[in-house]
Amino acid sequence: MSVFFEFDEVDTFTATAVGEPGSRVFYLHARAGSQRLSVKCEKQQVRAIAQYLRRVLSDLPPPESRPMPSAVDVRDPGEQAFVLGPIGLGYDRGNDRLLVQLEELVPTELDDDDDDDDDSELEVLDDVEDRGHIRLYVTRSQAAAFCDHADELVAAGRPNCMWCGNPIDPEGHPCPRMN
Repeated sequence: MSVFFEFDEVDTFTATAVGEPGSRVFYLHARAGSQRLSVKCEKQQVRAIAQYLRRVLSDLPPPESRPMPSAVDVRDPGEQAFVLGPIGLGYDRGNDRLLVQLEELVPTELDDDDDDDDDSELEVLDDVEDRGHIRLYVTRSQAAAFCDHADELVAAGRPNCMWCGNPIDPEGHPCPRMN
């Protein structure tokens, strides 16, 4: 049975990163009462969620307050519900809440009769009934706090090369523009 949660209200919605820049693992966290969920994701997914939420917020009245993200123990991200795949985002005008829908990444092996190699390719299915699913609604204040925190979290990674824009590793950087 797949994971399915739906929260009309959450106490916390935030992102965290575990590890050193260049090898960090990102998580989205949601807490409603005593229930806590973590979803493993990519840095680009955290950035994309923040960019979309910020765009929606720009068309709405400003939030009355910006709660600080609740402290999440980054050494223990908690039980991971699943690895993040498709993301759905929206706005519910009736409740004045932003919808965040997180779905599980479900890889499957392709059966390719034309290829006799033992290498199997992976395809991500878009419509899988057993896909894990979390739907939560956040306030404008929670969304704004998520965006601010996500921006800081993403920016805390490796610095970008001033010539090519690629991340610079601690050991150095083979810049393609500096041949």
